Amino acid sequence: MKPFRLPRWKFTDCCNSLPAKPTATNRRDFVKTAALGIAGLAALSTSTEFSSAQNPRNFPPPPPAVSPIEDLIDTHFHSAPDAFGRAFDDEEAAQLYKDKGMAAFVMKNHVVPTADRAWFVRKHVAGIKAFGAVALNGAVGGINADAVQWLWRMQGSYGRAVWFPTIDSDNHVKHFKDAPEGIKVLGADGKVLPAVIEVLKVCTKQKLVVNTGHLSPSEALAVIAAARDVGADRLIITHAQFEVVNMSLDEMKKAASMGAKMELCAMGPLMGPEAHNAWMRAWRLVKVQETVQAIKEVGAQHFVLGTDLGQTGNPSHADGLQMFVSELMAQGITKDQIKLMGRETPGALLMG
Repeated sequence: MKPFRLPRWKFTDCCNSLPAKPTATNRRDFVKTAALGIAGLAALSTSTEFSSAQNPRNFPPPPPAVSPIEDLIDTHFHSAPDAFGRAFDDEEAAQLYKDKGMAAFVMKNHVVPTADRAWFVRKHVAGIKAFGAVALNGAVGGINADAVQWLWRMQGSYGRAVWFPTIDSDNHVKHFKDAPEGIKVLGADGKVLPAVIEVLKVCTKQKLVVNTGHLSPSEALAVIAAARDVGADRLIITHAQFEVVNMSLDEMKKAASMGAKMELCAMGPLMGPEAHNAWMRAWRLVKVQETVQAIKEVGAQHFVLGTDLGQTGNPSHADGLQMFVSELMAQGITKDQIKLMGRETPGALLMG
């Protein structure tokens, strides 16, 4: 076999002057020599890189000494397995939250209940509380009190939240022109349907959190009023600022006066015409400044924090919530207000 050689021009500089002939005469020796050279350069770089505080580099900031989302609760959490693309499975996402010091999260799925999955998460990721839920879409029979009954009866009793129709709601499918009509909560007379009342009665008796799903503001307010009539007092307006809900400040104040909490989600600033996920461009951008205004005008005691994250291509729940909380605090929301919205209020709803 002929010895491995490099062309002479490989060892010339810009002026075509030749260096000393390399000692490596075969492929193995050359690789060893190159590796030693790279190691030497790396060592030199390391020794000089941080030698002067007067020459800051364009590096990411160090991790915070204390997690900004420590002890918080995510009221709106998506994960795999699912019928839609999710970046993390239940256990992976829970572990990321545990690493950030999170206290709890509510597992939402548009097509299947998650109380049993919450049981498995708690078994495999100790130190963080997972809660299950059911969304009353077509896959579980729509507005179906039986689905709610089986939710809270599931082993562990971790099924704690009910969403009224989301992607199958009449408001959602008409808004996005997905279908001529969807699952309704109001009759032709504008009154809440009997099936809705039956669900609300179960939620009241079992102390479940009622979420309004993708109902319109008027539908959501009607359901909240009906919930109060039957004694339910654990009430959340699902992502109140998002496209299909999009409550005005006056509507938020009215909901707050009725005892409901508005959910603020970390995915809001990631949506809109410039969203990196194409499907998210149909949803309006919710600017952080708009969220700050709502908190200041309505009152932090009337809000809870969620992410609505987990989609393929989006930040992890943990990173997304940390970004959201950090931006809110940069815009003037206090640490105490974050704790109120992110821990105390949702904690009372889920565990009070």
